[in-house]
Amino acid sequence: MKHLVSMAALAAALACGTAQAQTTVKVGVMSDMSSLYSDIGGAGSVAAAKLAIADFQKANPNVKVELVSADHQNKPDVGSGIVSKWFDAEGIDLVIDVPNSGVALATSEIARAKNKVFIVSGAAASDLTGPKCNANTVHWTYDTWMLANGTGKALVKTGGDTWFFLTADYAFGHALERDTAAAVEANGGKVLGKVRHPLNTNDFSSFLLQAQTSKAKIIGLANAGGDTINSIKAGAEFGIVSGGQKFAGLLCSRAT
Repeated sequence: MKHLVSMAALAAALACGTAQAQTTVKVGVMSDMSSLYSDIGGAGSVAAAKLAIADFQKANPNVKVELVSADHQNKPDVGSGIVSKWFDAEGIDLVIDVPNSGVALATSEIARAKNKVFIVSGAAASDLTGPKCNANTVHWTYDTWMLANGTGKALVKTGGDTWFFLTADYAFGHALERDTAAAVEANGGKVLGKVRHPLNTNDFSSFLLQAQTSKAKIIGLANAGGDTINSIKAGAEFGIVSGGQKFAGLLCSRAT
């Protein structure tokens, strides 16, 4: 995180075209403060950013870093409104975190249009560095291509050659399902089916029943955070693992 803030400060200065005159950098942490990704972002992301800023300013006392934060509520329209206001009215130089790919894709486009900086450390859709790539966005940490080609390839090579996907029905889930299906098929596996569930759902019964009926060796969890936790809990109640199928957590973060 220390290096992340250092990069952010430099990037913001360069984006403004005043690298030598820059004395203040304003950072906006936009995260999920109240829902299924709050355990892997939220207040923890804000606390981590504050610690990183403190470390950065010890080594760079001439650069002042100010921090603000907001809850995007996992809604692209809400996130877009926040980041537009930050850039236009509050002088924010860069946005970080954003653990929701739908919100991140919207934020990336706004950063491009307004020539600001966006460092994605929470969203995973590989589209951010694929078809939606732009010079104002740095995709930091992981993406769905990496997750797919790590877990998907390894499981097929060890016998998990038939798959059924349980997918969060938004940009992240779609990207993770797409990238993992491609990796599975490229390595000789077969996708038997898929089902998409609403983001932040508590009832996985009908979705897991379809996965169980498919007889696939691997049930790929193309979801994250609270959705991954709840689907695994429900799967235990359905006896999925004891029945011979296996779950593949494709993005098991700190909370899972």
